Amino acid sequence: MSRIGKIPVKVPSGVKVTFQNEEMLVEGPKGKLKQKYHPVITFENKGSEIVVGRTSEEKQVKSFHGLYRNLLNNMVIGVSSGFSKSLVINGVGYRAEVQGKLLAMSLGYSNDIYVAVPDGLAVAVDQSGKLTISGIDKQRVGEFAAQVRKLRGPEPYKGKGIRYEDEVIKRKVGKSGVK
Repeated sequence: MSRIGKIPVKVPSGVKVTFQNEEMLVEGPKGKLKQKYHPVITFENKGSEIVVGRTSEEKQVKSFHGLYRNLLNNMVIGVSSGFSKSLVINGVGYRAEVQGKLLAMSLGYSNDIYVAVPDGLAVAVDQSGKLTISGIDKQRVGEFAAQVRKLRGPEPYKGKGIRYEDEVIKRKVGKSGVK
């Protein structure tokens, strides 16, 4: 049995989970999410827990077992507490600000960069150059954070650029000037 798939998903109070037409719908205080699932996976509601099962022992079905258990768990966490990613902008003159549904960034290029913030996500910028992206869908939060980081990835010599808050950049030594 899948080690991840056999762990039951705990459903906190205030969160409602329904399964119909090969689609799981999770509603909570922060919003609602839905996800289609493969019919070889079964869900059994046991009060405040949901047990995920499977119909056969094929390799593909075993991988679906762990996948859909984690997707359901992420949906439950998302609608109850939400997800967030923090990015740090480092560099002289590098800055970001939120203008309505746009994220305006000055990253050392000749022109400023404007990125539209997707629906369902919130972006906050503080004075120290920390950018926080939050929302209920873990995949969308991570994807948007990766797109913002990609605009000016961290460089190893001076450490300038955009990096995740918990990311460690291996620094390199520059030119020595001695021949």
